[in-house]
Amino acid sequence: MGDIDAGAAKVASALTPVLGGVDPITIACLLANALMACRRPNDLPELTL
Repeated sequence: MGDIDAGAAKVASALTPVLGGVDPITIACLLANALMACRRPNDLPELTL
């Protein structure tokens, strides 16, 4: 199970997997947020979509 505590697996299994998978819009939003979170504290210009 990787870095997850065995006790957390019982709770997490109720939340995952996402039925039907994750759509491309969700992935794009997550990546955009990750980039923004990295760029802001490093005083890098933000990208516009």
